[in-house]
Amino acid sequence: MKFSSKIQNCGYSPIRKFYPYQVACKKRGVNIVPLNIGQPDIKTPDAYKDVLKNFDIDVLAYAPSPGIPELLEAVKKYYNKVGVPVETSDILVTTGGSEALTIALSCILDDGDELMIPEPFYPNYSTFTNLTGGKIHPIPTSPAENYKYAVREKLESCLTPHTRAMMLTNPGNPTGYVLTQEEMRIIADFVKEHDLFLIADEVYREFVYSDKPLSSFGTFDDIKDNVILIDSVSKRFSACGARIGCMISRNKELVAHAMKICQARLCCATIDQTVATALYGIDFSYFDDVKVEYMKRRDTLYNGLKAIPGVTLSNPEGAFYMMATLPVDDTDKFQQWLLEEFSYEGETVMYAPAAGFYGTPGAGKNEIRCAYVIDCELLEKACMLLGKAIEAYNNRQ
Repeated sequence: MKFSSKIQNCGYSPIRKFYPYQVACKKRGVNIVPLNIGQPDIKTPDAYKDVLKNFDIDVLAYAPSPGIPELLEAVKKYYNKVGVPVETSDILVTTGGSEALTIALSCILDDGDELMIPEPFYPNYSTFTNLTGGKIHPIPTSPAENYKYAVREKLESCLTPHTRAMMLTNPGNPTGYVLTQEEMRIIADFVKEHDLFLIADEVYREFVYSDKPLSSFGTFDDIKDNVILIDSVSKRFSACGARIGCMISRNKELVAHAMKICQARLCCATIDQTVATALYGIDFSYFDDVKVEYMKRRDTLYNGLKAIPGVTLSNPEGAFYMMATLPVDDTDKFQQWLLEEFSYEGETVMYAPAAGFYGTPGAGKNEIRCAYVIDCELLEKACMLLGKAIEAYNNRQ
């Protein structure tokens, strides 16, 4: 039987593909310390519990395709607070940020069109792009330069006649890189001059640990028709299971096209939308304590990894991920070995091998992404286990 060439171009998630080995490892009685998935253990705000307790309707009907009016209004108020002048008509509620991305790419890419993305990048971007028939043109970065990519000459060198858009995550996943206002302006000028869409995945917006201000590409009025914002409650409010996101744009024609897909998929879950409405309404002071906790975790993981002989890395400014280079031949093989053959005092560790975060063949083979979404004690243990495992792996006969 014949399968779509588009699905055959897709790979498995480097973050989730080791799940069968993880299950088998646990069955053998080995405990796994997880650094692989960005699932925060931060408590979800109590506002969602109040909604669930009081959710009482006779018929759980379809919601409107753009989203329930209360959630659209809550998202609008949130964005107005951060300086983005959107209206409810600019917002489409989606099943997580993932659906927002797939809808956006489906609206702007044809077969063979190219999407510029700084690498390393969130690996699901590859799947979403491949399903449209588009191709990723990586913008190369280097850990030696702290993954800086907003350089006009670098952007111009990646532009081709097939380029239709640029996509980025700010703050970055997996690098934690945070753009300066000057760098954002460089990108804005670039997409404006070349008439490109700019898909700005800003789901980690609140998690910036330097003195760089809270920012959004939605504040640039001169590129309002170019910008597509991707939003989600998953990371911002530690509500990954709610599966509510948004695609936001002031480009009326784009939103009209995207509505065709929203109507075809009918609607997002009504209960989850109601919960998300309450989350968007919480006071911004919620993020103060959360940021302090993430900063402690970042410093713990950074210091722990840096102490392992042969490991190199840079200290991220935002999000809750960290890239590191390990002194092993292949971090994909090393991860499988960690789950199948290694344990120290009944424990092992998981991370995300980084090759799948690159579009350039062969890149990232000895790199990993770690998520510092667990407490400091567990992060210290993870670094200890990783150090012992690297030594044992490299000393195999």
